[in-house]
Amino acid sequence: MNDLNADQSKSHGDPTSLPLKGKKVIEFCHVVMGPSCGMILAELGADVIKVEPAPQGDRTRNLEGHVAGSFVYFNRSKRGIGLNLKTAGGRSVAHRLLKDADVLTENFAPGTADRLGIGYEEVSKLNPRLVYCSLKGYLPGPYENYTALDEVVQYSTGLAYMTGLPDRPMRAGSSVVDVAGGMFGVIGILSALLQRDETGLGRHVQSALYEASAFLVGQHIAAEAHTGEIPEPMSVRPRSWGIYETFQTGDGKTIFVGITSDKQWKAFCEMYGRPDLFADSRFDSNENRRASHDDLYAICQKIFLGYDSAPLVEMLVMAGLPAAPVGHPRDLMDDPQMNFENRMSTTRFANGAVAKLPRPGVSFRGVTETASGQSPNFGEHTDDVLGSLGLSRQEITELRKGGDIF
Repeated sequence: MNDLNADQSKSHGDPTSLPLKGKKVIEFCHVVMGPSCGMILAELGADVIKVEPAPQGDRTRNLEGHVAGSFVYFNRSKRGIGLNLKTAGGRSVAHRLLKDADVLTENFAPGTADRLGIGYEEVSKLNPRLVYCSLKGYLPGPYENYTALDEVVQYSTGLAYMTGLPDRPMRAGSSVVDVAGGMFGVIGILSALLQRDETGLGRHVQSALYEASAFLVGQHIAAEAHTGEIPEPMSVRPRSWGIYETFQTGDGKTIFVGITSDKQWKAFCEMYGRPDLFADSRFDSNENRRASHDDLYAICQKIFLGYDSAPLVEMLVMAGLPAAPVGHPRDLMDDPQMNFENRMSTTRFANGAVAKLPRPGVSFRGVTETASGQSPNFGEHTDDVLGSLGLSRQEITELRKGGDIF
């Protein structure tokens, strides 16, 4: 595949190119939600220019704990510049960047973008075609000025309750709400770009953590309305199918197996030569398999202990049953499905490490182009980007001396 380079000044019209090639996105975002939105746009072919605050850079670069590495992961395939929006010179550069941009993304605290001179009202006058996306904690309403984090809204919307144990709510095992909020931002941006084709005008789009998390748990509200019962956490939920859980295998590993239809039940019984099970009235329908779950689970567990994990999963999959080993995220680096057709980017880190990282899960038939998969060093593309705006080397040098850029 061909790497997408930074020269995206012309609309492509080429069916082998990524669909957003030629679109220019200026990103004023940090941590996860906003950068995830920009990363998806970049992986779809947009020229995303990440603006980091000068002179310190994005603090996400140095975060540790469960978000360590997030800067690299969520800023892949972007160009990067350093800009001081607190100076007149820095704001002037920002305005020049925005005059011909297609999209602006920001996830500042409420009111901050206005104070920095890049609020919607101001920049939409500079560029009426600009799609301006704000990624916030809450959409407009009673909570809009509250401080929100992924974990805060997981707890407040009930997602942590549904994820954990009855007496111990737990956050989900990834920054799921941040990423979902970023995805909703992408949906809003693409919708606004389509509408711009009709109206000639951009608009203000907003996405938020709280509403994203509320959408994720909405299925449980629907379940309560349907059944009249308050849903329990997923860890202890009533089962919908006779078999839908984990089992131990003979080599001490764990696999997940589901038997969700009569067809799958028949395939299971035939595979293991157990016509007696298929004829057993306790197991002749999904409802009966649910009612006799404990007996059925014990039978399946005894069978599975006679096999090692890998050949067992292969047998089940080949028979048409949903089955998989219980893995660790690092296993994906060598996963044949994820390494097919460039679904992983081989990405360099500042400490010299190299990792294969998953790209967004979408593909386009016939596209041979791929985004770079690399995250920018702080200020790596400042000179190139400012040069493309028509600034001379002398002007760039003066801006750097004045602390306006990095």
